[in-house]
Amino acid sequence: MLRYILKRILLMIPVLLGIVVIVFTLMYVGGGDPTISILGENVTPEAQAEIREELGLDDPYLVRLGNYLLDLLHGDLGDSYRSKRPVMDEILARYPTTLKLTFGSIALGIVVGVIVGIISAVRQYSLLDKIGTFISLFGVSAPSFWIAMMLVLVFSVKLNLLPATGSHTLACWVLPVVTLGLQCGAFIMRMTRSSMLEVIRQDYIRTAKAKGQSEFKIVISHAFRNALVPIITTIGIQICGFLAGSVLVESVFALPGLGKYVVDSVNYKDYPAVQGVVLFIAINCVIINLLTDIIYCFVDPRIKAQYGRKKGVKFSQKEAAQHG
Repeated sequence: MLRYILKRILLMIPVLLGIVVIVFTLMYVGGGDPTISILGENVTPEAQAEIREELGLDDPYLVRLGNYLLDLLHGDLGDSYRSKRPVMDEILARYPTTLKLTFGSIALGIVVGVIVGIISAVRQYSLLDKIGTFISLFGVSAPSFWIAMMLVLVFSVKLNLLPATGSHTLACWVLPVVTLGLQCGAFIMRMTRSSMLEVIRQDYIRTAKAKGQSEFKIVISHAFRNALVPIITTIGIQICGFLAGSVLVESVFALPGLGKYVVDSVNYKDYPAVQGVVLFIAINCVIINLLTDIIYCFVDPRIKAQYGRKKGVKFSQKEAAQHG
């Protein structure tokens, strides 16, 4: 188990290095000239050349990439062209907002998606199943920005119950969390339903019913526990997606998160900010994937036993060779 975790941690290094090189190359090839954004449209060629030399933009590609990697080894993501502040400080100032939105939406999605998914699987083709399937199809198909605008139109403009923008009060988080929570719950509900339908047709479920166990115990203790692995996978994917892709929702509700910050940085041609945010989100996603794989081992004993058997087989072969 420990060797498996260490192996996954070591595999994170080439993944992150590849992300850094790809993002840096894309910014180098097609990013445009940031000096115009920094100095304005009426910049003189002399001032433009001075800024390019100061920022090292005239250096060759490999030199700039090497300097950037060396700075990363010291934990330096560079300084923002726009604010002149360290990019890490800018990221950490906005990271809590993105975390609140992500995990609030995930929590709502898990509660709604798992409960509705289990009911839909146990009561297949019933009215509740049809309603849950319709809601999940709507949540998967409808764009997040459209759902956000409809919620603002109804609850903020028409009914005047909830604020449309801001993040200073708990009421400000209701609409953005519901927007992403609906989509998250739709994906989790579909996966829960399909996974549960596959499990409840197994022989050990019929055996549990023949023994006279209650339906609640059969569904929760036997069926749901064995259907958890694909559900956990879906939850991990949703967390990564919300950390990296909640740009539209943050823009609609004017939330000062990482998504809105990276879009503004792209428009400003703030290369260090874009590269820093992408790398920071990539690290988060890799860590979440690692935690997801570790949770698999605790949820499904077969996965943990698989690594135990492999270790045991290697030991037996080595022992056999020593004894001839």
